[in-house]
Amino acid sequence: MSKIIDITEKLNYEENPRVKIRDKELEVNADAATVLKILGVLGDDRSGVGAGEVLAMYELMFDAKERKKIDALKLNFQDFRTLIFTTISLITGEAPQGEQ
Repeated sequence: MSKIIDITEKLNYEENPRVKIRDKELEVNADAATVLKILGVLGDDRSGVGAGEVLAMYELMFDAKERKKIDALKLNFQDFRTLIFTTISLITGEAPQGEQ
């Protein structure tokens, strides 16, 4: 008979992390499939991430309801990038390279 290890108690599959901007809390899609897609968009050389890649990651990380909240904030592009890369750091547990 094979060995079985129950890891259910170690998993947190019911809660997504959140980021906060002013009085808005935004839920982030942090499931493994989403994070792997984001890492695929980033690739190995993260210094060359352009507007198209930022938009793709935005749509992966935030559902339509959360994107509507973000759109209402009217962030400039640099602040928007800060949101995206800070959120990536939150869900991957590492600071993205090339982002200050």
